[in-house]
Amino acid sequence: MEVRGRWWNGSWGRMARRDIWLMIDGQRWRVRGRLGGDEGREVSYQFDEEGRARAMVDRMMKTSVGKWRDLTEAVRRESDRRHGQ
Repeated sequence: MEVRGRWWNGSWGRMARRDIWLMIDGQRWRVRGRLGGDEGREVSYQFDEEGRARAMVDRMMKTSVGKWRDLTEAVRRESDRRHGQ
């Protein structure tokens, strides 16, 4: 799956941290959210349209505390660096 968006609520720790990913597998969009760190609880939603997937991302950010940060470009640069691009 290709990551098209990545957000973090700016909080550290198992109880406060929130992460959201927007991904596509070529046809279907997936929104993945995680509460807590690497071992945290996850939810996942699938969509046929990008607009609906992005609306879910917005909804998830609005209902969670924190100062949301868009990490999409940082993740993209890191991926490019790892693949020698």
